[in-house]
Amino acid sequence: MNLLNLIIAFAASFALLMIAMTVHEFAHGLVAYKLGDATAKLSGRLTLNPLAHIDPFWTIILPLLLFLSTAGRFVFGAAKPVPVNYWSLKNPKRDMIWIGLAGPLANFILALIISGILKITPFHALITPLFFQLLVINVVLAVFNLIPVPPLDGSKILMGLLPSQLSSQYSEFERYGFIILVVFIWLGLFDRLLWPLVGLVIRAMGVNF
Repeated sequence: MNLLNLIIAFAASFALLMIAMTVHEFAHGLVAYKLGDATAKLSGRLTLNPLAHIDPFWTIILPLLLFLSTAGRFVFGAAKPVPVNYWSLKNPKRDMIWIGLAGPLANFILALIISGILKITPFHALITPLFFQLLVINVVLAVFNLIPVPPLDGSKILMGLLPSQLSSQYSEFERYGFIILVVFIWLGLFDRLLWPLVGLVIRAMGVNF
């Protein structure tokens, strides 16, 4: 793949990633707002404008590094987390679960919609691969965020389910979350555990993977 094709491929993958991440973060903010916390709205994050959700490292640098290091085979990243003031919620412990679930669920729903489009749309050499890639990115983002490691959404869900004391103790692991995730990827657990789950979900939607 020459440089120009690599740049075009990254631009396309990055645009699709931004769609998935924007939907993910908007869902968090919307559910938080419906449950009593207006922090995301007041911060300008309750929007589908991708520019509002960009984080320099997670949204730009990380996807670029992954894309280049895999010669264009893989791109992944994350948006800037939507701010949530849990003390503004009507029922903080319960609502934490729903807010945590909102992002992954939004990605699963978008992936389901895309899978339906792929089933009824005739194959097109350009459009079909883009839709398929967007489906995969949404499923990866949803499954990855359900890992119960702070600050991922799975940790928020788990903290909402745990008794208060255990939840407080578990939240202290957030300071080590980034290190844990780096080790997770470095050990190849992403390929060994996450990809099989992603494939299982996509096949369950009736799409070949």
